[in-house]
Amino acid sequence: MMMWPNMMGGLFGGWSIVGMILMFVFWALLITGIILLIVWIVRRVSYPGRDLSRTDKAMEILKERYARGEINKEDFEKMKKDMG
Repeated sequence: MMMWPNMMGGLFGGWSIVGMILMFVFWALLITGIILLIVWIVRRVSYPGRDLSRTDKAMEILKERYARGEINKEDFEKMKKDMG
């Protein structure tokens, strides 16, 4: 008479609990990665102007200060040179 292996013991060749844990971790990481990718894409599309580098933003502030008359031309040129 043929003996059928029990379902849990024969499913992963004796690694049933480890296999289930690894499968859960794999799917959890995959789903988390997909969600993070979607969030990153949505943020990039929603806020395209937020990618200014610090130097560009600093230059914009410097230009605004010069335009408002808070600094003179010499100070503007010196600060511009300091930024690189």
